[in-house]
Amino acid sequence: MLQIILYNLDIALDAIRQNKMRSFLTSLGIIFGVASVIAMLAIGRGAQEEVLSQMKLLGTNNVIVEPVVKQVDEEVGNQSTIKKKQNKFSPGLSLEDMASIKQQIPHIEAVSPEIIYETSFIRDGRLRSGKLVGVNETYFGINNFQVDYGSGFSEIHMKESNRVCVIGSDVKTKFFAGQNPIGKKIKAGNVWLTVIGVLEKREVSTENIENLGIRNYNLDIFVPATTALLRFKNRAMVTGQEIKKAAAERNDRDNDEQSNGTTQAVNYHQIDKLIVQVSDTKYSVPIADVVRRMLKRRHNAVVDFEVVVPELLLQQERRTQEIFNIVLASIASISLLVGGIGIMNIMLASVVERYREIGVRLAVGAQKQDIQLQFLTEALAISVTGGVIGIIVGISFSYIIELAAGIVTIVTLMSILISFGVAMAIGVVFGYFPAQRAAEQDPVHALRHE
Repeated sequence: MLQIILYNLDIALDAIRQNKMRSFLTSLGIIFGVASVIAMLAIGRGAQEEVLSQMKLLGTNNVIVEPVVKQVDEEVGNQSTIKKKQNKFSPGLSLEDMASIKQQIPHIEAVSPEIIYETSFIRDGRLRSGKLVGVNETYFGINNFQVDYGSGFSEIHMKESNRVCVIGSDVKTKFFAGQNPIGKKIKAGNVWLTVIGVLEKREVSTENIENLGIRNYNLDIFVPATTALLRFKNRAMVTGQEIKKAAAERNDRDNDEQSNGTTQAVNYHQIDKLIVQVSDTKYSVPIADVVRRMLKRRHNAVVDFEVVVPELLLQQERRTQEIFNIVLASIASISLLVGGIGIMNIMLASVVERYREIGVRLAVGAQKQDIQLQFLTEALAISVTGGVIGIIVGISFSYIIELAAGIVTIVTLMSILISFGVAMAIGVVFGYFPAQRAAEQDPVHALRHE
């Protein structure tokens, strides 16, 4: 059997060599079809990996709680309605909320706040504006931050509200170029802080910043949350100075309300973000629901917060990317279908041209199965050759697209195997009818054909 296959393969290859240009033009459909499938799947895979990398920045097993500072907007004549809506008091998102979540809800690994202040950093005559972020000792682990050198915060730093900080890599480059910053001081606002650690540089693209609403952490300075509340500002506490300032500004605010019918939103939340790390992603959704109900109860039924589950966002993005990949592969597969039709067309023409050859083989004792196998092998050889060339072209296309468009493309072994397998299947399917037609020829009529 193997000898028969090799004999027919030799005849098929000899026929292809005798008509090199026609065979090459026939295989073009398969070449570009395979190349298109590989390139399109590479684009889809690259987009999917980009989404996964974005979600990792948020933490797939995290639940994020963010405060909502609503801007009240009503008609001027409805001021009484506004006052009624503001009767319910909410203490806002606070460290007490964080403690309750940690103590009362199971399957929670860690909880960390983010308290963000816009301030300026000063050292050795250099000044730069930036964000001072109050966190606790679990924050860096929750967000997959790596401390390049030095150390993170400890429980002692939190308890004693120490004036220490961990700086981002860009802060180190700006203020401590060519130096080891550990143990040195930097001024944030009016407070001098001692550097105890430097974070490893984290690449954050502009798209991630815009799409996910995250910051460029490399520009931030991190301090213990208790230090931030004690030495900078605690929005949950009202001081005498703030009362006087509020009274002085009240008239101006009232005038604004009467003129445009709006009240200025005030951020009364003690913390700006709460990150809850769950032990397993399967608990993310139920824990998010429990957190939502707990905070609503603690805030006197005032929903002044938003609970975000990155895992749900990830699932939605994955589903979108799967549909995107299917659409791309389907469009590219049309080229393979066209290539298969081209193979069938040329093979049918080849059968007509080679009637005498078919008649001679049948006359000297060849079976119909031998004729069928000969033409089927020829069609398969054309499609396999086109598939191999298409793989090379497809990988090249993916590389060119990545360089020209600036997007990530990932060629996988599965995409190569699928496209090559489909090319072989097309060679068999579209080569079968011409091979069957050749095998059914009458030897006498075939020998007399001119």
